[in-house]
Amino acid sequence: MTPKEIVKKIKNTCPHIKSVYFVGCGASKSELYPAKYFLDANAKELRTGHYTANEFVYATPAAVGPDSIVITCSLGGNTPETVAASKKALELGAQVVAVTHNGDSPLAHAAHYVIVHGFEKNYAAKLEKMTNVLDLAVEILNEYEGYANYEDMQTGFEKIYDLIEQAVSFVLPTAKAFAESYKDAPVIYVMSSGATHEVAYSFSICLLMEMQWMNSGSFHDGEFFHGPFEIVDKDVPFLLLMNEGRTRAMDSRALAFLERFSAKTSVVDGKDFGLGSVIPSSVCEYFNPMLLTGVLRVYAEQLAIVRNHPLSQRRYMWKLEY
Repeated sequence: MTPKEIVKKIKNTCPHIKSVYFVGCGASKSELYPAKYFLDANAKELRTGHYTANEFVYATPAAVGPDSIVITCSLGGNTPETVAASKKALELGAQVVAVTHNGDSPLAHAAHYVIVHGFEKNYAAKLEKMTNVLDLAVEILNEYEGYANYEDMQTGFEKIYDLIEQAVSFVLPTAKAFAESYKDAPVIYVMSSGATHEVAYSFSICLLMEMQWMNSGSFHDGEFFHGPFEIVDKDVPFLLLMNEGRTRAMDSRALAFLERFSAKTSVVDGKDFGLGSVIPSSVCEYFNPMLLTGVLRVYAEQLAIVRNHPLSQRRYMWKLEY
């Protein structure tokens, strides 16, 4: 089912939804964030929550119930914590939508509605999960409150996948240069703002810490000047993700400070890939995360090559009981 079809069915069953919760783990949790950010920015009545799955299970929000939509997300659909969270939401009477690559997974069977997304085909397919969840959020807002920029968002959905593929087609030289420059970095700090905030987080904890065993930290660049900037010095490694849209001023302020003290800075900027020239300015900020995630995947692949450390290599995950 499409996001539009799902939300229309939910509206027929539950005409007075009050809250929307986004629940997942790791990269899947971060891929829910653009939708949460979108609703926070545009909804006037709907309350939202964004939870790592086990916290949703152990410290379930009191508002979760028959007037809630809970969107759970897991690539393979078998993350135990997320499956448990989905079942908890069902028990509490919420309308549950699972987003997964496996339509016959435990997660898919623990939801009222399922969106099955792609992954392997190309770089754009890897962003179907994030994009479908944002689409769900747009449909929820439009059905329950109305949304003036609905058609502009549809333009964004129509164009974002081609834009991702176009971006990754010419980013390889830059990605190789990043990999060579950062391969021996003792730590890499990653930051961004707006809808892209948790792209920085997931690149830090998943691509660097999990898949490359590299020390990393991430933070919102609006918080940069309230603590983290004290570690800035010559050649300290940073990766800054810059947005097209309202929060760009925060990204630019952080970049100016990094350059002022000659930090080792790599910038991935949505503007460099033509985001604002393809997607209407009224909504382009919500598509930064998809575009920049696609580009960063190439960065991670090149880092894995020069470090001789495949992205699939683990020492604990899937190998130990934990």
